Amino acid sequence: MIALLTGQLVHRSPEQIIVDVAGVGYRVWIPLSTFYGLPEDGKVQLQVHTHVKEDAITLFGFSSSAEKDLFGLLISVSGVGPKLAITVLSHIPTDDLSLALSQGDIPRLTDIPGIGKKSAERLVLELQEKATAFAASASLTPTSRSIPTPDENHKEALSALVNLGYKETLAKRALTNLQLAPEAPLEDILKAALQVLLK
Repeated sequence: MIALLTGQLVHRSPEQIIVDVAGVGYRVWIPLSTFYGLPEDGKVQLQVHTHVKEDAITLFGFSSSAEKDLFGLLISVSGVGPKLAITVLSHIPTDDLSLALSQGDIPRLTDIPGIGKKSAERLVLELQEKATAFAASASLTPTSRSIPTPDENHKEALSALVNLGYKETLAKRALTNLQLAPEAPLEDILKAALQVLLK
């Protein structure tokens, strides 16, 4: 089972990356928090959760062990699959998530796309005690790095927002109304769009 990957970053997008390890390319799905901290190229190291199903083996990568551990806790809850867990981690820092779970902050959890009141209550019920251990975890610090083409940035941002559970029309509207320079990095576009959508 793969638990750690160190290699050359050969492709990056808000949803997934490809890491070349000794000539083998590993496709790894990531949350936005991990994406924000990636270089445009060069060497990367990720904590990895290997998700095994009958018909597929999928890798999920994280920039910190706290994020990986919280992912593991989330998917241990009935009804929460890896995609939803990635969505949760993309919308809330690890320290905020562990605090919301440990304090039973239902309104904070239901702000996350895909998490309704019943799902939030189930998360708190099953993870409240375990999440207390993560309450003091350090939050991830996003790093802004540019991607060359503004049009491609907006297409990537739209794709990421749709994959996070937002309707395409809402995502397009949020992106259209952003007060950002045309050459703004993808990371800044996503952050600004999420702020609009979460209001």
